[in-house]
Amino acid sequence: MSGSLARVLGIGDRELVAFSGAGGKSTVMLRLGEELARAGKRVLVTTTTKMGRGQLDGLPGLCKSDDLHAVMTAVTSNSFVALVTGGDDHKATGPLPTVVDVLYRSVPVDYLLVEADGAHGRSLKAPGLHEPVIPTEATTVVVLMGVDAVGGRIADVAHRPERAAALTGLGVSDRLEVEHCVAVLTHPEGGLKGVPPAARVVVALTKAGTPTADRAAAQIMLRLSSWERISRVVVLAGG
Repeated sequence: MSGSLARVLGIGDRELVAFSGAGGKSTVMLRLGEELARAGKRVLVTTTTKMGRGQLDGLPGLCKSDDLHAVMTAVTSNSFVALVTGGDDHKATGPLPTVVDVLYRSVPVDYLLVEADGAHGRSLKAPGLHEPVIPTEATTVVVLMGVDAVGGRIADVAHRPERAAALTGLGVSDRLEVEHCVAVLTHPEGGLKGVPPAARVVVALTKAGTPTADRAAAQIMLRLSSWERISRVVVLAGG
């Protein structure tokens, strides 16, 4: 597979990849899409929640309707297309997850990449009742977490801090240690929430690159290595 990020994530020949969690979903998704498009693949990106409209600026193609004919026309004209069905000047919205499933089955793209969660810029996500919004035909789910969450107060680093506190047994003013982050990532109501049974799970630890962050990432990787449901754990600088 061409593209270093695609190799790191273990992306196959044709996939519907959903991104959940926190710590740079849009950045990682768009970087992957750019790599795949440069490698000659046809890529469609969208969201089942909301993402920053400015993040989609500069993409070769933009489709503003989830009508099958409109999407077909867009992806045959451009190798890298963003599907945006609504929103405002700041946030873009996309199709329902059921529509994404139909598009994956019907549209001639090599990769359909979906931002399926929101985290308001925080580094750790504990999903609410309606989250994440992952299409049922997702073949890979990339669950992100910023390793700078380790050592931080839940109230400061987590989106939905009350949910994070409940999953870890802590209070929202308590600080997260490695074991607490692992607990959130592996909980069926945490990082694994909403993952289709047949989908691969890749945990991507972002915001690495400093000695402290790299140590935390190494410890999390070690603890996740025994989890059968998680097929791969990767560490990414930035995010």
